[in-house]
Amino acid sequence: MQLSVANSIIQLLPKFLAKGTTVRSRRAVGGAKGSDKAAANPLLPLQLLAVLAVIAWTLFLYLQFSVLSASVEVVEVVEVSDGAADSADPCRGRYIYVHDLPPRFNADIIRDCRKTEDHWGDMCGFVSNAGLGRPLADPTDGVITGEAGWYGTHQFGLDLIFHNRMKQYECLTNHSAVASAVFVPFYAGFDFTRYHWGYDNAARDAASADLAEWLMARPQWRRMWGRDHFLVAGRTGWDFRRSSNVDADWGNDLLAMPAGRNMSVLVLESTLLHGSDYSVPYPTYFHPRSDADVLRWQDRARAQNRTRLMAFVGAPRPDADARMNIRVRDHVIAQCKASSTCGLLACARSPGSPQCHAPGDIMRLFQKASFCLQPPGDSSTRRSVFDSMVAGCIPVFFHTASVYKQYRWHLPNKDHLNYSVYIPEDDVLKRNVSIEAVLRSIPAEMVERMREEVINLIPRVLYADPRSKLETIKDAVDLAVEGVLDTVARIKRGEYVDSGRPVSEDPPNMYFSTESRFGPKPKSVVTRMMIRFKQWIKGPQ
Repeated sequence: MQLSVANSIIQLLPKFLAKGTTVRSRRAVGGAKGSDKAAANPLLPLQLLAVLAVIAWTLFLYLQFSVLSASVEVVEVVEVSDGAADSADPCRGRYIYVHDLPPRFNADIIRDCRKTEDHWGDMCGFVSNAGLGRPLADPTDGVITGEAGWYGTHQFGLDLIFHNRMKQYECLTNHSAVASAVFVPFYAGFDFTRYHWGYDNAARDAASADLAEWLMARPQWRRMWGRDHFLVAGRTGWDFRRSSNVDADWGNDLLAMPAGRNMSVLVLESTLLHGSDYSVPYPTYFHPRSDADVLRWQDRARAQNRTRLMAFVGAPRPDADARMNIRVRDHVIAQCKASSTCGLLACARSPGSPQCHAPGDIMRLFQKASFCLQPPGDSSTRRSVFDSMVAGCIPVFFHTASVYKQYRWHLPNKDHLNYSVYIPEDDVLKRNVSIEAVLRSIPAEMVERMREEVINLIPRVLYADPRSKLETIKDAVDLAVEGVLDTVARIKRGEYVDSGRPVSEDPPNMYFSTESRFGPKPKSVVTRMMIRFKQWIKGPQ
């Protein structure tokens, strides 16, 4: 519309100037009579100046809108075009824009890695090699080595690994207007480590609050108020919800801030109580560089001679009397010690147990066992679950929040018994059920089918080496990105989105005499929406 107005004024300009020339000619011929008329209309020069000013401003607008409209048209062709070329675009609906954050939110945190070594020993070593850590050397059989894709990866190193993987994502775009999602490369997990011990809550929240302010000032944020943004916080969701924790002095409040609530945040363990934190697998020690690396390892897992029925790696929790879901761990350890068929790496919670920090020892034990026992640890989930699955070991769970309510993008949503065993913790704690007897009761042919299912799931729980690229196999990053894109698309369609994964009843367990004792059924979608609406009305407490 502005352009048409400008064109109209420009077309009228010659007529106006011609009219002014005619008036001046008549005044010259008319003599004194013309002078009297000029005296009668003294504002004519001012009107002429005003018209010239309008014309000059219109020309300026014309040039400005000409440039802007050209750039807008380019974006519209990429985003809206519905022709054959667009339908053939392999990135249609998959474009991701990455915020160019100031280095204080990522690179500077890594650069200052030595400042955290009092609380995270050798952090500088763990963030080397694109976040994978130092390459492993395996003097025993020469299989688990850096050359084969094995590294001493820290369980909380995902921030850097994921960011480096996103740098090679095939559908990156510099035009945020065409992006289906926006990635925020803030190293939230590393920031937690910097300020958690020995600092007050203001220091713990400072970087998150700074990030929120930076994001909300960006035009990309205002498009959907952050609902299309996502970041990776490589710890449990509870580490970023201090205001929701029993311990009011634990963690920061990234996920409780308005900006944190709007974004999709990928964590190692979802709190399951909120709609914005989505669980992704813990990093393992294996980071393949090619499809061939993955296939070779899967073949090795199939060929293992598993001489032990079960195995456990972990430390006891004698101080967990009030935490029922953790106390089961001590019972699991006791049963493992009492069984000749159970391999045990009993880790002391001190530097005096080097075996538990030796990836080669851990992986060799898991490769020798048919079943790997996975009771809850400091929280409901464990890195050991994914290490054992990479080894082709069938996981045994005692609590539904350990996996069945988590990892919706990476593990099967149903048919959990195809790849795992579930023994309710109450059976172990109160009924003295024998774990060994339960596992021995599973027919051999079923064990083989379950192991094959676990081996088929291996690529889905791996993080490939960020410095290379798998050809056709999708790893954990690929599946997480697909999950985010699907979530944002559902939000755009007005659908209700929630990261929680309610389970109305326990999965079937292998001990036939027990009954399902999971709590009340989850509220309906409408009820949950009403609760969220009331919380939104009240605002932050």
